[in-house]
Amino acid sequence: MSRNISVIGLGYVGLPVAVAFGKISPVIGFDLNRKRILELQSLEDKTLEVSSEELSSTDIKFTSDPKDLSKADFHIIAVPTPINDANQPDLSPLLGASKTIGAQLKVGDIVVYESTVYPGATEEDCVPILEESSQLKCGIDFFVGYSPERINPGDDDHVFTNITKIVAGQTPEILDIVAEVYSSAVTAGVHKAPSIKVAEAAKVIENTQRDLNISLMNELSVIFERMGIDTVDVLEAAGTKWNFLPFRPGLVGGHCIGVDPYYLTHKAQKLGYHPEVISAGRRINDSMPAHIVERTIKKMIQAGSPIKRARVGILGLTFKENCPDLRNSKVGNVIKELRSYGVDILVHDPMADVEEAKKYYEVSLCNWNDLVDLDAIILCVCHQEYKALTIENYKAMINPGAVLMDVKSSLNAVNFRAAGINLWRL
Repeated sequence: MSRNISVIGLGYVGLPVAVAFGKISPVIGFDLNRKRILELQSLEDKTLEVSSEELSSTDIKFTSDPKDLSKADFHIIAVPTPINDANQPDLSPLLGASKTIGAQLKVGDIVVYESTVYPGATEEDCVPILEESSQLKCGIDFFVGYSPERINPGDDDHVFTNITKIVAGQTPEILDIVAEVYSSAVTAGVHKAPSIKVAEAAKVIENTQRDLNISLMNELSVIFERMGIDTVDVLEAAGTKWNFLPFRPGLVGGHCIGVDPYYLTHKAQKLGYHPEVISAGRRINDSMPAHIVERTIKKMIQAGSPIKRARVGILGLTFKENCPDLRNSKVGNVIKELRSYGVDILVHDPMADVEEAKKYYEVSLCNWNDLVDLDAIILCVCHQEYKALTIENYKAMINPGAVLMDVKSSLNAVNFRAAGINLWRL
């Protein structure tokens, strides 16, 4: 591999990419967040995606100086692509990164985007900014490619190097170069998409498919509860069929599954088509925090607990288990909904950053010892620490008659109910 690589954006996606290439050859790792750069220079990664040992074994120049990017000729952009409060795509980080790298582009450079976008975004939204910032012509002076990220935060089994990488290039020649570069680090190999738009579409539907499958499970859980049937029991029975897909109900947040479908529906609507199925799935999944809170309050009333000033413990704030990522966590929506009932909320999470919890959700994380005299517990995110808790541990936290809401159905319902705990699961 003869390319000099830079990675723009050193978060959950960009850092593992930079580390994988940094084990092979020198890499420039760029991030606007100076605090993040200092952290990585100290061989610490607060996302927990990369160990100190891995960081120390790589050749990465961590920098927040855009001028350092001019030393590379193969630029990988891996910045977030979130949604705004109206569930519309927010391309500002992506366009900002394009402007930053554009100012450093040289003739012959290649820019590859890994950020999840709607089909057409790379060529229609990003390329004009690259051209304007560089005063160069795309397709003549420099070229673009697309290779969608498939990083799964908190997953030690499926990592950058052992997941098949989709690659696409502006021309067949650029596609070959992009494929060669990624093949040098990705042992699982690459899949050459016929166009950048195809690669963009492939990524966005991967998570849309998961979103729809989970939304079906969530809707089924609502239906089965009204029938007096345990959803998990139904799914375990149905799961004995060889082709039944093993999805479970739950909160759908994070920076991928709860976001990407909105990128696809946004583009579809701009083209004059309103996607019914995808939109319905989003509505169902977005409604689950309110549903969980409504069930919690109803169970508390049935148990004779006064609602005003009741003590409700929330276990888990991050968007998924065993991961510190707080972005777009739907537990925040659960908390917001609970606040409208005037209860006292105690939020605990061993993985979450205290400052980020305050910043994103106006939550002051409590200590474990604060979780006493609770009238309800909502187990939202089943971190390993919570899985290790015993029935007696839960009993020590709650008042007589308190309800335990198991959102992820991670507890043994038979054992907990036999112990006299009022357990509900989604």
